[in-house]
Order: sequence, then structure tokens, then C-alpha cells
Amino acid sequence: MADQQALDEVVRFTSDLIRIDTTNRGGGDCQERPAAEYAAEQLAGAGLQPMMLERTKGRTNVVARIEGSDPSADALLVHGHLDVVPAEAADWSVHPFSGEIRDGVVWGRGAVDMKNMDAMILAAVRGWARQGVRPRRDLVIAFTADEEASAEDGSGFLADEHPELFEGCTEGVSESGAFTFHDGAGRQIYPIAAGERGTGWLKLTARGRAGHGSKVNKENAVTRLAAAVTRIGEHEWPLRLTPTVRAALAELAALYGIETDLTDVDRLLEKLGPAAKLVEATVRNSANPTMLEAGYKLNVIPGEAVAYVDGRYLPGGEEEFRTTLDLLTGPDVDWEFSHREVALQAPVDSPTYARMRAAVEEFAPEGHVVPYCMSGGTDAKQFSRLGITGYGFAPLKLPEGFDYQALFHGVDERVPVEALHFGVRVLDRFLRTA
Repeated sequence: MADQQALDEVVRFTSDLIRIDTTNRGGGDCQERPAAEYAAEQLAGAGLQPMMLERTKGRTNVVARIEGSDPSADALLVHGHLDVVPAEAADWSVHPFSGEIRDGVVWGRGAVDMKNMDAMILAAVRGWARQGVRPRRDLVIAFTADEEASAEDGSGFLADEHPELFEGCTEGVSESGAFTFHDGAGRQIYPIAAGERGTGWLKLTARGRAGHGSKVNKENAVTRLAAAVTRIGEHEWPLRLTPTVRAALAELAALYGIETDLTDVDRLLEKLGPAAKLVEATVRNSANPTMLEAGYKLNVIPGEAVAYVDGRYLPGGEEEFRTTLDLLTGPDVDWEFSHREVALQAPVDSPTYARMRAAVEEFAPEGHVVPYCMSGGTDAKQFSRLGITGYGFAPLKLPEGFDYQALFHGVDERVPVEALHFGVRVLDRFLRTA
């Protein structure tokens, strides 16, 4: 079991990592190396031999392997990213890169996404070194760059250029799972991620006839683009239930004593109340317009207008997604992927999922573990190229009223110290026997 030093270290490591500003603004504007050096130092202190790898100078990844006690067992990848999204200090109650510990809470960008999990991994591994513990199976520990953008300098680079480092890995665990979801009626639900929607970030381009803003123009690129964006934003995507989502609905319905009626999923979601938030974003594909670019002067009709759309599709839903976008954009607007990654599906009846469930239930016996599908994506997408099945398992026990999901990329991101203690205990328990 995680010792007191591990409990102390997980808090200190979280705070220290937050203070290292690894803001990823996209376009290569990030330097993860200082955080990578910090992680490598802690791994070396546990007797490991971490490797630091870069595709681009300063965009550093760290990989280390821990030999397991059962040489016949498949290896497990345990990974976390070192970069964070931008934060505007003026909007925060504390400076986002202070790592301040106040009233039992660690504050700062990365506290939940995902320097907390990075710290848990480091604290658990160092605890094993003190206690002389070896996990059952080989563990490959990876801290990656660039997850908050394209992953080209991070997990994509590792999967494409250094697959040998992940030899034997068949499964992996990372962010966004096993956190406390309070349903408002006294129940504590711990969703473990067993799937991710695919990423389809789109660039839409409308072309027309440039001209004077005072003249009639039936080939206005802005008008054409606006019509396409409106169609996309107002489109109602059809229901699509994956095995993970079906399992989630079945387990939630059983928890609430509701009949699992999949002929009327929207009605079923209404009956689940607040718990529907765990599922509602993953019963359909989606496409949300997010950016518009056009023109250079008010009285000039531009010849081109551009929009960007955040598209997501479920496992098995990419063909429907593409076909629908062709119809919605119409003949006057072209679209292309500016970034595309696969959708993922993981079995919820696997021994690994059962061990994750058991680890949570040991330290949160009052909790109800359910599977769920992430609406967004993680580095598991890139590692899937190596045949690695990914789960979301970054355990946190959170107090009621603490909106974990809203803090992802949000203002005043923070994590309770007790949540970190719970997390390292659960992660330690799972990884020893995984």
C-alpha cells in the first residue's frame, strides 16, 4: 500500500509540476523539457533509467520501463502528458502557475489535466522502490509532450519513431477516469473510460466572387460559408450506441432501478437525471463550429471565407460523419480534416477493467463503478497504432459540489489534497496487480 511518503510526494509533485509552465498554444509554441527533466529526475531516484526523447528541440518525452515479476504477462503502458492549455492569470483567483496549496487544495493549470496523474505515477513508482515492490507485469511509464495540440511531438512521435520502447504492451491507462461523480441524490459514481470518440477537426473553405460591398453579389463567399456553418451547427445527429455506451446505460439504469429501454434513449437519459451527463455527449456524433475568418475591409466582399469546426465521431461512425459533412457543406463549400484521429473502443469485461474496478471499490466501497466513453480524446489514440487498448483511469475522490469535468481547461483549476491521496492509493493498488 502507498506509504506516507508517497502521500506527501504526490502533493509536492503536483505543485512542483504546476509551477513549471508548459503552456501549449499550438503551432509548436511549447517547451515541455523542464517538466520532462523533473519527471526523469524522480524516476531516476526510484532506480529507473528514463529516456528523454525529442522530435523537436524542447518538446521532450520521457519513457522508462519497470520489469514485472511475471515474464509471461503482457506489458501495461501508464502514460500522462506534461503540457497544459493556456490560462489567463487575470481571470483566476490565484496565479495559474503558482501551484499554491491553500485550505487543503492544490491550485493551478494542470491540477486535473493532468499533472495530478503524472504526480500519482511518480509517487507510486518511488514508493515501490522504497518498499522493494515489483508489479506483476512490465510497466512502461511515459510522460508525453504535445497532447493538448496535435501530439505530433509527443505520443505520435513515440508511436511512429520509437515503437520498440512499447514492446509487449497490449493495454494502457491514462487520464479521465475513476473520479467521483456526485449525482445530487447521495450516490457516488466512479466512471472508468473504456472508449473515446474520434477527433475530426475541420477546415471549411468557401470561395466566391470578390467585389465592392455596395454591389449585389450572388457569389458571396461569406454568405456561402455562413449558410454551411448554420446547417452544421443546427444539425441533429442520429443516435449511435456503441458497446461501451450500451454498457454504461445498462449499469446506470440498474443503479437507478430503471428499465433499460434503448428504443427511447433520450427518455432514458431524462430519467437518469444528473447522471446522464456521463453519457449524453457520446450517444451521437457531433460537429460544433468554433472559428470564423473572412475579409480585410468592411466594404470589400472577400473572395474566400474560412471556418473551423470541432467534429467528434463515435467508434464506427466516421463514414456517417464524412457523408453528413458532404451534405451539410453543400456544393459551394469545401471541407478537409485539419486534424483527424481514430475513435477507440475498449472491452468492459476484461481482467484489467475488473482490476481497476476492484481497486476503486477497495478505497471507495460506497461508490458505484460504471464504464463510460470519453467525448474527447487522449494520447491513447496515438498509442492505439501499436495495438494498445486504452482506458481512462486517473482516480480521484472528490467532495460533493466539486465539478471535476468543468475544471478541464477551465478557470481556477484545482484538486483537493485528499483526492490526490486517494488517487495514489488506488493507482498503487491497481498497478501492483494489473
